[in-house]
Amino acid sequence: MPHSIDEAFTALPLRALADAALARARALGADHADFRLERVRSASWLLRDAKPAGSSDATDLGYAVRVVHGGTWGFASGVDMTMDAAARVASQAVAMAKLSAQVIKAAGSTERVELADEPVHADKTWVSSYEIDPFSVPDEEKAGLLADWSARLLAADGVTHVDASLMTVHENKFYADTAGTTTTQQRVRLHPQLTAVAVDASSGEFDSMRTIAPPVGRGWEYLTGTGWDWAAELAEIPELLAEKMRAPSVRAGSYDLVVDPSNLWLTIHESIGHATELDRALGYEAAYAGTSFATFDQLGKLAYGSSLMNVTGDRTAEHGLATIGYDDEGVAGQSWDLVKDGTLVGYQLDRRIAKLTGFQRSNGCAYADSPGHVPVQRMANVSLQPDPGGLPTEDLIAGVDRGIYVVGDRSWSIDMQRYNFQFTQQRAYEIRNGRLVGQLRDVAYQGTTPQFWGSMEKVGGPQTYVLGGAFNCGKAQPGQIAAVSHGCPSALFRNVNILNTSTESGRS
Repeated sequence: MPHSIDEAFTALPLRALADAALARARALGADHADFRLERVRSASWLLRDAKPAGSSDATDLGYAVRVVHGGTWGFASGVDMTMDAAARVASQAVAMAKLSAQVIKAAGSTERVELADEPVHADKTWVSSYEIDPFSVPDEEKAGLLADWSARLLAADGVTHVDASLMTVHENKFYADTAGTTTTQQRVRLHPQLTAVAVDASSGEFDSMRTIAPPVGRGWEYLTGTGWDWAAELAEIPELLAEKMRAPSVRAGSYDLVVDPSNLWLTIHESIGHATELDRALGYEAAYAGTSFATFDQLGKLAYGSSLMNVTGDRTAEHGLATIGYDDEGVAGQSWDLVKDGTLVGYQLDRRIAKLTGFQRSNGCAYADSPGHVPVQRMANVSLQPDPGGLPTEDLIAGVDRGIYVVGDRSWSIDMQRYNFQFTQQRAYEIRNGRLVGQLRDVAYQGTTPQFWGSMEKVGGPQTYVLGGAFNCGKAQPGQIAAVSHGCPSALFRNVNILNTSTESGRS
């Protein structure tokens, strides 16, 4: 049954505060003003070897006013829930815009901030798709479930230590602007994770195996049966970890590679998701691993990958971590093409970047992670689409004579242009004559973005599609964190460079 917005949030003087702030901004000559009030509750639990090791529960409540005044941005935020205080914050935002204008003029810039048009969305309400708000579940029940799962793993032969964690977020936002848009939203997300560690007492060697269940825009039901088979995954981890401890080290070289969605989502995030943020491609954003090789002059021209490659940006996917009804500029959630038949055809946009580059409309990619931060262009759910008639994963493996199948994400590295990269995994299996013959250790795959995606020969069918993702995507200065999902099927890549991570040069 659909949820309604929390009464504790709607009881706040949302519209009165917004009216006071927007009226003051108009009176001071703002060309545009928007007001955003947020309540973000975040809680986490950490257990080590089934014993509590830490927890947190914090609520961030406040509001922000952003203006365009004289062609320049201004921003200010506050926590005092009175009309006079909201008006003062608006005055501060305008004052910041005037000060910024002086700095920009002194630097010799004539660029003016203008925003792409967006239809007015008046009195809209949106709630994400979930059944049980995790904050309605007693803390002792959450900790108890993590302890029970940890104890199951610890009881298995070969498991020396277990780390378990759960992160939960309940986010409310109210937005209003001088054009007449008003939106009220609520969304829930959580990230459970367990890691089993094995230590060989005689040799001192150790390794780990982490669950591959992704973080999701769901509620407590995700941990109790809907959306993931936790019992099955926990039951297989000890045996998989024991096999990994016995596995031989990979021989570096060129291999065909079958990539499971539990690993491929991260490659999509780093090599496509960030690379198609248009502020990066324009050079406006260079924090957290740089700009982008997919520059704006290559739109409609760049061969991003093979003709089988179709990637969408999506703010509407059910249970997606970046799914919203309306972004932090009042833009409705949308889905659009980023890569079509292997060619770069789109970018992720906010209203300012859309106007600057000639797009008629933003695709809703503005987001601030707290009421004290200004919205910046952030990633949508960027996903590789499956082949409607594509093969199951086992048939992709069957088509490989000499290769490797990788499952689960681990470490990653990518350069400042989102071009050269390497990725590791939770487990890697040798493929010989179309069959899995056992795990390998020390495996990393390496390539450049267009070369790697150009080597994609087969894309799995819808039955292989999984929505992966992360809670901790970083961007901007000061830094902000956003949660984002990436869906993908399994896929087959030919002649991929495999490194051995246990050797300094990557060559055994």
